[in-house]
Amino acid sequence: MGKLDGKVVIVTGASRGIGKSIAEVFAAEGGKVICTARTLHEGEHPLEGSLETTVAGIKASGGEASAVTADVSDYDACIHIFAEAHRIYGPVDVLVNNAALTYFIPVKDFPVNKWHRSFAVNFHAPFYLSQMALADMVPRKSGSIVNISSGAAIGPGRGPYPGPAQRGGTLYGAEKAALERFTQGLASEVYADGVSVTCVSPSQVVPTPGTVFHHLVTGMDDPRGEPPVLMAKAALLLATEPIDKVTGRVTYSQEILQEFGWIKDGKGTGVERKGSGYSQI
Repeated sequence: MGKLDGKVVIVTGASRGIGKSIAEVFAAEGGKVICTARTLHEGEHPLEGSLETTVAGIKASGGEASAVTADVSDYDACIHIFAEAHRIYGPVDVLVNNAALTYFIPVKDFPVNKWHRSFAVNFHAPFYLSQMALADMVPRKSGSIVNISSGAAIGPGRGPYPGPAQRGGTLYGAEKAALERFTQGLASEVYADGVSVTCVSPSQVVPTPGTVFHHLVTGMDDPRGEPPVLMAKAALLLATEPIDKVTGRVTYSQEILQEFGWIKDGKGTGVERKGSGYSQI
């Protein structure tokens, strides 16, 4: 028996990286996974990874998954994701808001169009998709929404700042901090409806095509990195544990896995050092 047998799951940003790993782990636990992202075929994006690759791997392992191409920054595209999920599998039980877009640009130089697009992907889309998911979950008094945050939500603290200037992650950090506040607010709103809402960040930087591209790690085998499967397992834990044990939690992958006994010795944020303010609440 899998932890998600018969459950319908949507994972955004499932073409590569953390989203791909979440889709694989959730399918291995019996979930029927709608994998969504903008890249359907290999070669359509500069970075390696595609929905067809993710879905093919899941099916080869005996899991169930379907690809739905969509740009989550567009409200109508989000409607399309849910329409396809309903057509293929039925009402949604679990939503994982993983899709993300990062521009490392200082505020003084940030193009307004990219600023708006970043907010659309990183913050507006989780609202759109959560609202649509709740239309399935609330009437059935069950469901789980897992938001994927980032260590970028931890601000630089008060000045003075004698070191080198931040490398342009102010907007991304602000969006993730907003997502963490959104998580706890929504969790309190839908607790009585039996819906769990949680948020998890990596304890260490996860080597993915995206983090390699942005030079956050030296490569996919960077020994300082966290395997993406730990984020996938943390998301699975938050999606499947009883609501009273997890809802409203803003946590870190290795912190929550260690707390529940899924791993023995965690590292990084949440274990060796404190996380964001919302993780302490």
